[in-house]
Amino acid sequence: MEIEAASKRMTQTAAREVATLPLGMVVVQAIMVGMVLLSKMALNAGMRPMVLIVYRSIVAAIVVAPLAFVFERELWKKLNWVVLGWITANATFGVVLAMGLYYYGLQSTSAAYSAIFLNLIPIVTFIIAIILRAEDLALRTWPGRTKVLGAVLCVGGTMVVSLLKGPLLHLWPRTLADAEAPAAAASPGGGSSHSHHGMVTGTLFLCGSCLSYALWLIVQARLAKVFPSKYWMTMLTCVVGSLESLVVGMCISHDHAEWALKWDMQLLTVVYSGVLNTGVTFVLISWAVSRRGPIYPPMFNSLSLIVATILDSVLLGTNIYLGSVLGTLLIVVGLYAFLWGKGKEAKKKKAAAAARQEAHHNHQDQGGVLQLEIV
Repeated sequence: MEIEAASKRMTQTAAREVATLPLGMVVVQAIMVGMVLLSKMALNAGMRPMVLIVYRSIVAAIVVAPLAFVFERELWKKLNWVVLGWITANATFGVVLAMGLYYYGLQSTSAAYSAIFLNLIPIVTFIIAIILRAEDLALRTWPGRTKVLGAVLCVGGTMVVSLLKGPLLHLWPRTLADAEAPAAAASPGGGSSHSHHGMVTGTLFLCGSCLSYALWLIVQARLAKVFPSKYWMTMLTCVVGSLESLVVGMCISHDHAEWALKWDMQLLTVVYSGVLNTGVTFVLISWAVSRRGPIYPPMFNSLSLIVATILDSVLLGTNIYLGSVLGTLLIVVGLYAFLWGKGKEAKKKKAAAAARQEAHHNHQDQGGVLQLEIV
């Protein structure tokens, strides 16, 4: 009876996970889209990127701190200068460079365009891993070929979005931005064209952000080996990142008025990014990775790209061209092809490791039997 009850509970848990895991990843993508759109509106309203990063990191550290003290209260004793050095590098690549360059790129382009580069992070990480010889191309296998094909499609799709416009698509008759058009036109420098000013510069910022995110993932993997903590690592990275961003921000701008927060869109963006993007998203992604592996969360990234494109057009009035649609489709197909190949290789490696472990146990068992026979 106990075995049957335990089996029934496991079946019920598995059934709940089948429904709740995809729902959790959809929530993560919805949070991501909200962050991109709110950040774009806050930056358009005059908020400095480094100011946003400093306050966002402080809020995130406050949110994660209770989790660190409750669930990892003993791990802080493992802190040393080596760990702090890796945390500093983690904050530099993940907070100052990755977030900073992304916000500067978002400020110069659009929410939909910047969301493309968030989907390219796994591809750039893959390319860097090949350069560092941490991963092989494995062109002799179908998963390896599929990964390369997916990477090529993602890069090609990005080039199509960046270089090919094509005809303008009138997908909806009126957007919220159209209602504000008369007021914007009456104001100095009004209109939505300023969003696309410096498209080349914004693209370079976004490329640098994508590269920084990829390097951050590599540094984070190394940090996890010397300091196996989730919450302490996140909290300390946010604290160090806020200090580094404060120094950079003060060097860029000496106007203290820019650091004042009011009860407006800027404060909402800071709280939203710090609480939801770091707190809720961190927990949901960690839960999904523990249940389905690291390939599972990125499988939902295309949702944020598609929804961001639609909402960016409806809310902010960004034009959608045929080239953007075709390039986005190429990126989505390429991302899924890459993740499919990556998942197949991960399963193959896991099966090979399990076979080696079983062979090792069998060898030990045979050795024990041989010793008993000799005795």
